[in-house]
Amino acid sequence: MISQTYFSRARASLQQAISWYASSSRHWNYPPNPELQAVVRQDIQSLKIALTKLEQKLIKIAAFGLVSRGKSAVLNALIGENILETGPVHGVTKWPKSIRWTPSSAKIQIELTDTPGLDEISGDERSRMAKDVAQQADLILFVVAGDITQTEYEALSALRQTQKPLLVVFNKVDLYPEQEREKIYEQLQQLGTESHHSSLKQILSLEEIVMVAADPQPIPVRVEYPDGKVVEHWEKPPCQIEALRQKILTILNQEGGYLLALNALFQAKEAENNIACKTLEVRQIDAEELIWNYAKYKAIAIAVNPLPLLDILAGIFADLTLIRALARLYGLPITSHQAGKLWRTVIASSGGILLGEIGGSLLLSLSKGAVAASSWLNPPQMAGYASAAIFQGGIAAYTAYVIGKAAQIYLEEGCSWGPLGPSTVIEEILREIDADSITSRLKQEISNSLL
Repeated sequence: MISQTYFSRARASLQQAISWYASSSRHWNYPPNPELQAVVRQDIQSLKIALTKLEQKLIKIAAFGLVSRGKSAVLNALIGENILETGPVHGVTKWPKSIRWTPSSAKIQIELTDTPGLDEISGDERSRMAKDVAQQADLILFVVAGDITQTEYEALSALRQTQKPLLVVFNKVDLYPEQEREKIYEQLQQLGTESHHSSLKQILSLEEIVMVAADPQPIPVRVEYPDGKVVEHWEKPPCQIEALRQKILTILNQEGGYLLALNALFQAKEAENNIACKTLEVRQIDAEELIWNYAKYKAIAIAVNPLPLLDILAGIFADLTLIRALARLYGLPITSHQAGKLWRTVIASSGGILLGEIGGSLLLSLSKGAVAASSWLNPPQMAGYASAAIFQGGIAAYTAYVIGKAAQIYLEEGCSWGPLGPSTVIEEILREIDADSITSRLKQEISNSLL
């Protein structure tokens, strides 16, 4: 199980996000914006749902697959009850259904979600349903039976993009006794060479392929009585599900906490990014006005100042003040992750001012400071000073505008970083994951998604 330290940090990350984004005071002295409050309401609710799921320690497992592969039967066999409807008719499951499973050996609660066959729903609706269910899931079961088709491989590859651990469950082994895990694995790799999707090799190993018979077909049994009477009747063999049950429980008992924390943090990261994106959109006009005002004031301050050193200091101060003003307008935190990038932009801005000084000096053979130190009554020198001032003021205004635009990007993209930001805590958890765990095969892809 995940150490209590990181579980607590994941919970604290979500609590901090809810406290910050649900508070109207995050916009400082700006009045509440009803439009903004309306568009971010659902994202704030997503943060609360993720926190509740984390605190309840509720693991969600979703079963996917094409029609008639036995998804419902697999889940029924896992819990030992026929709760989910099954049958020979295609498409018994019309929409996602969830049931609770509480095995005695598990340290956390489990919710199993059954889904409709991926090949019996129209394209857009299927993609939307699969994405929504997969994003909520902590572990994915992909149920197959018989030869794996290209359609199944494409669906499996699409589910992989959710960056969730998955198990391939080969059902109906009673009907396909010749099938072996090695053959299934080789078939998946072969399909990968024929698909535009990348190979599943990086996140799928032999250990993630489990053979089951969730609902075995009846077999004829011949009964011979002492009196010589022979009767033949059909008898249903017991299901073969223990391998899958033990595989799931082993994964959840060893790394279920990691899965739970990572999924909650990813939901928080997505919600925070959505809030930032929507905030920038709603506040766009106010932000443009703010940036241009700072550009104007910065240009005037640097143009009238005769000392080059003070030009640089004034430029840095104006840029940092603009960044802070934008952060208050948006109600987004300025974190250390953003600060490093923004500082580099500020230094580049200062360099631009220095280039402006040098350019003006080259044009007039004197720096602006040298001109100011000489006679102010000399019209040619006054004209030279004015030219240098206008030149520098224009550069200052431009760099202020660049800084403002850069701040908008960094405030949007860096909102999930910081000491307790979800992206930061995700990175910390990834460093703790064992190399032989099912989650470890996702480390590189998850890390890349944070960049």
